[in-house]
Amino acid sequence: MKEIRLLRANEIECRVSTISEKGISLLLYKDARVDQKILDETFTPFGWKRSHQSIDGNLYCIVEIYDEDKKEWVSKQDVGVTSYSEKEKGQASDSFKRACFNWGIGRELYSAPFIWIPANKVNIQPKGDKYITYDRFTVQYITYNEQREIDSLVIVNENGNLVYEKRGKVANLPVQPFLSDQQKKELSAELERTGVALETVLKRYKLETLEQMTEEIYEKAMKSLKRSKEKQAA
Repeated sequence: MKEIRLLRANEIECRVSTISEKGISLLLYKDARVDQKILDETFTPFGWKRSHQSIDGNLYCIVEIYDEDKKEWVSKQDVGVTSYSEKEKGQASDSFKRACFNWGIGRELYSAPFIWIPANKVNIQPKGDKYITYDRFTVQYITYNEQREIDSLVIVNENGNLVYEKRGKVANLPVQPFLSDQQKKELSAELERTGVALETVLKRYKLETLEQMTEEIYEKAMKSLKRSKEKQAA
């Protein structure tokens, strides 16, 4: 059976776990759309199927994958839990994500370090006897070791400012880029059309490499390039 690849940076989301006047902690997670995308990509849309069943009032999801070698369907299942932090997500979605964890999709997130962002790097506001933040955070860069555990991790806020960094000893597996191949092609096309050098764009947004470009910065760069005129023919 095919090996399921590791999550890319743009497939990982950040959620505030705890918050105080001293700072916040973050959790990393994936959503059901990522699970569907990786299942389609790895086994084709016709190589897997999903079903649900209720057992003792709890909703379970069964994800089955067709084993080409054995010529049979192999299934794994898990139960859904509706938590207070995810009221908008139903048991169906939660059980599907948990079943996909059993298949190995996103299991590397269990190896995430404790992610703490101090108060000087996040906007924290008091609200009654609690604290809140409206800041949003993105995984900009991630690598894994040979055990498929998180090795390096860089998180930025919505302005592209670094808020958390963990540099691994050795990045044995390839860097998982933030931008998709299609986004890179579209950016390259705009750079070619305008004659603007990639180095100029990276310098403007204080980036060292294209791999550090978040989707938010990408959108800003594309809007700026599209407002630029075409380069003059030689």
